[in-house]
Amino acid sequence: MKEQIPPILRPEHTAPVNLADLAQVFALEEPSFDTAQGEGTFSSASHQNLHEVVLTGISMNTNDLRPGDLFVAMPGLKTHGARFTAKALENGAVAIVTDLAGSAEIAEVAAANEQVAEALQGTPVLILENPRTRLGDLAAYVYGNVGDSMPKLFGTTGTNGKTSTTYLLEGILRQLGEVTGLTSTAERHIAGEIIVSRLTTPESTEMQALIARMRERQVSAIAIEVSAQALSQLRVDGLKFDVVGFTNLSHDHLDDYPDLPTYLEAKAELFTPHRAARGVVCVDTEFGQRLATTSQIKVKTIASRSDRIESADFSVIVTEETAKHTAFEFRTADGKKLVTSIALLGAHMAANAGLAIAMLLEAGFEFDRIASAIAGGIDAYLPGRTERVSGDTGPDVYVDFGHSPDAFLNTLAAVRKVTKGKLIFVFGADGDRDPSKRPAMAEVGAEGCDILVITDHHPRFEDPASIRAALVVAARATRPDMPIYEVSPPEAAIRQAVALAAEGDAILWCGPGHQDYRDIRGVRTPYSARHEAREALKEHGWA
Repeated sequence: MKEQIPPILRPEHTAPVNLADLAQVFALEEPSFDTAQGEGTFSSASHQNLHEVVLTGISMNTNDLRPGDLFVAMPGLKTHGARFTAKALENGAVAIVTDLAGSAEIAEVAAANEQVAEALQGTPVLILENPRTRLGDLAAYVYGNVGDSMPKLFGTTGTNGKTSTTYLLEGILRQLGEVTGLTSTAERHIAGEIIVSRLTTPESTEMQALIARMRERQVSAIAIEVSAQALSQLRVDGLKFDVVGFTNLSHDHLDDYPDLPTYLEAKAELFTPHRAARGVVCVDTEFGQRLATTSQIKVKTIASRSDRIESADFSVIVTEETAKHTAFEFRTADGKKLVTSIALLGAHMAANAGLAIAMLLEAGFEFDRIASAIAGGIDAYLPGRTERVSGDTGPDVYVDFGHSPDAFLNTLAAVRKVTKGKLIFVFGADGDRDPSKRPAMAEVGAEGCDILVITDHHPRFEDPASIRAALVVAARATRPDMPIYEVSPPEAAIRQAVALAAEGDAILWCGPGHQDYRDIRGVRTPYSARHEAREALKEHGWA
C-alpha cells in the first residue's frame, strides 16, 4: 500500500499579495542572465512589471504547489530546488524566489527547454540569498499572519510531555471559551475540525498556511507542539509565540544531535526574543534548571518534585491517582491554589497539566477564571497517551506513544500505582533511529514490570530481528530471572501478553499509541494497536 499523507491545509480564501510589495519588504532583486552565447533565451528585462503579479500562496515543494503560488527554490541535500522550475511553472507558479546558484540552475533549465524559457519570459525570478532562513517570514507575509491579526500562540517543547501539554492547553482554552487551534504529532485541530498530522511541526510554509486557515475560522488561541528538529530546521520561523513552555529533556534523538547539551541548545532556541515573549520552564530535571537560568526571555518556573517546589514560581502536588483519573493541586508562589483533575494516568501527566495552567497565567488569563473553568476537571482527550482500550472486566490494557527510556519510566510507574496484580510490558524500538537509547529502554522496561514482551515497532529499513535481539540482551542483563518473551509480529505479541494476563493485571503497550501504521521498508502499512489489543481481549474471552 502506498503511503497516505494528509494534504497541506490552506485557507479557503486569501487576500492577494502584490509581488512588488513583497520584493520591497524583503529586498528582493531580479538577476541578470547571460544570454550572449545563446545558453539562455530570456533576461530579467523581459519580465512583466512586478506590480502586475499577485500571489495567493507560497510553496517550496512542487507537489503541493498551486496556481498563484510563489515558488521558493532552495538548495537541498542532493539537488537544488531550481531544478524543478519546469514543474513549478506547469503547476501554476507565478513567481520564483531563489538564490544566485538557483538562478544559474534556472538559466540552464531554460537553455535546455524552450517551453520553460518561454514561460519564464512572463514569470519574475527574484534573488534572495539563504532563502531557507527567510522562508517562514515570506510565508507569514504572503498569508497575512502578521501584526494584531494573530491569535494567541502557545508553543511547548521537551523530550516527553510536549504533545500532552499541547492537548491540555487546548482543552483548558476551550473551557475558557476560546475558539481553539492545535498542531501536534498526532493531529491538527481547527475550531473543532480534526485532521491527521503530517509532521510533529510542519514546514514553515505549511505552518503559516495552517495558521491562516485557523484565522479564517476565527480561532483565537493556538497550541503548537514544537520539536527540536523544527527549531533546527527553521519550521517555526515567522512565528512569535506569546508564551512557550518546556517540559523536560532526556535521552532521545541522539541520531540528530551529538549529545544532550547540544539537544538542549536546540530546544533553548524557542526561549529567545525573536521567537517568544515569555516562557514557563519545568525545573523537575537538571536540564530544566539549566534552561531556566540561561533563557534569553523572562521565564517563570514550575515543579512537581517535592524537593524543588519550594523554590519554583508554580507547583503541582498530586492528591489522588486512580485507573481513570489523577487529581492535583496547582499552587502559586503567592499562595493561590486551585484543585482539579485529568482523566489520565500519572503524576507526570499532572505536571504537564500544571505547565499548561502556568502558561495560560503568563498569557494573561486570570487565576480565578481558570480555577472556575476547570474546577470539575480538565476536559481533554489525548490520543494514544496511556489510553485505556480495555473493558470493565479482565486486565486493564493501555496503549501509549512513549518511545524513550524516560517516557517508559514515568508511564510504567503510573500504571504500577493503579494495578493490583502483575504488570506486563510490551514494547519495540524504532529502526533507523537513535540505537544508543535501546539498551536503556530495555533496562527501564525490565525494571518496571513483572513480565516483558519484546516485539517490533517501526523497523523501517533495519532488520527487526537484530533490534529485538539487542533489546532482549539488555533486558536479560538487567533482570536475568524475569520472564522475557520475544514475539514477532506485534499482532502476536499483544495476544501473548493477553494470554499471560488475568483479572486485576495490567498490560502497557508502548510505542504505537495513536498511530495507524507501521513503517516497514519505507511503506506505511495500515496497523492499529488499539484495534489489535481489543481483538486480542475478545479472542481470550474478555469484553
